[in-house]
Amino acid sequence: MAAKLRKGDNVVVLTGKDKGKTGAITSIDPKSGKAIVDGINIAIRHTKQSQATQGGRTPKAMPIQLSNLAIVDKNGKATRVGFRMDGDNKVRFAKTTGDAI
Repeated sequence: MAAKLRKGDNVVVLTGKDKGKTGAITSIDPKSGKAIVDGINIAIRHTKQSQATQGGRTPKAMPIQLSNLAIVDKNGKATRVGFRMDGDNKVRFAKTTGDAI
């Protein structure tokens, strides 16, 4: 099955504590159905100091379910993704505008 969301896509969060925030996908794990988005679902990780690194509290982006994300179209609104054939190629397009993504 083709992926509706891919690395580098701009997405908006539909539910949860970060509802309404937008960001770009940095990585995707299709097996677990989760993605890491810049600036979304941030958790604080505590690291112990060592000789090489300074310890402290560091923010880290945690994975978020793909079902809680929607791609952003050219108007800046959340939209669903569809597929159509353009010659011999399968192309993703925004359902609201009909433009290729």
